[in-house]
Amino acid sequence: MPPCPACQQPAAKRNGHDRRGRQKYACRTCRRTFTDDTNSAFSGYRWPADVILTAIRWYLAYPLSSRQIVELLAERGIDVSHRTVLNWVQAFGPQLAAEIRRRRRPVGTRWIVDEVFLFRKGQKRYLYRAIDEDGVVVDILLREHRDTASAEAFFRQAIARTGVVPDAVVTDHHQPYIKAVKITCPGAQHVRTGLHRACGETTKSVERSHVPTRDRLRSSRGLKRTETGQRFLEGFEAVRHVRRGGMPGAAHLVRGPALHARVRQVVAAIHRLGHGLRRQP
Repeated sequence: MPPCPACQQPAAKRNGHDRRGRQKYACRTCRRTFTDDTNSAFSGYRWPADVILTAIRWYLAYPLSSRQIVELLAERGIDVSHRTVLNWVQAFGPQLAAEIRRRRRPVGTRWIVDEVFLFRKGQKRYLYRAIDEDGVVVDILLREHRDTASAEAFFRQAIARTGVVPDAVVTDHHQPYIKAVKITCPGAQHVRTGLHRACGETTKSVERSHVPTRDRLRSSRGLKRTETGQRFLEGFEAVRHVRRGGMPGAAHLVRGPALHARVRQVVAAIHRLGHGLRRQP
């Protein structure tokens, strides 16, 4: 018997089925009824988790608008609004990203850092991104200003989320990086270089990793707010990480099986991770 999600006591008994045919349980201690999905992050939503995860995956993996997602769902007999799709992405995208970060391989200790300029109606925002020596995205942070405080916030967040302090940090000649690296990574070697160099260190690898993000945002109207943009980009990078085969035991997603098999494996991996999400306290 599953433990009660309210009092966490194992004393429970079967108590019939609900309207969806799911097994109900009754807690002998607090006398509350629950199902296996009561503690799920999707509990209380009208549509099943598979429908929500499919809409989120489409929106994050492909250059589709929320209204195009609505049309694809309508073809399958699922009637939702474009605002509902956006709410799903904002609610579950960061949770899915956190679950993927928790399960992925540890990132390397050599970080290549750069920031991307993002525009919307004359407003400029800055997306800080870092990759390790294997090209894996370490972390991202969207900020309204390009200064020392933003650089420090990015390094602190990346270290806190990954649990890794870099041994070497490669950046361009942006001045705030000097102080940010010295404060947040005092023992790291800071290499300041450029994009176009005939030999030696270069930031070309992280510049290339910006391309999918730029391509995804080019087909939309940009990011309206910094907070919602951060949540969307976290989900986007997480789904892209899974599609590249970055999860443990998923290296065969990139090479080996045919395209159709790889796509099905990616879908199964994302849905498996999504079903493991639990309701936030």
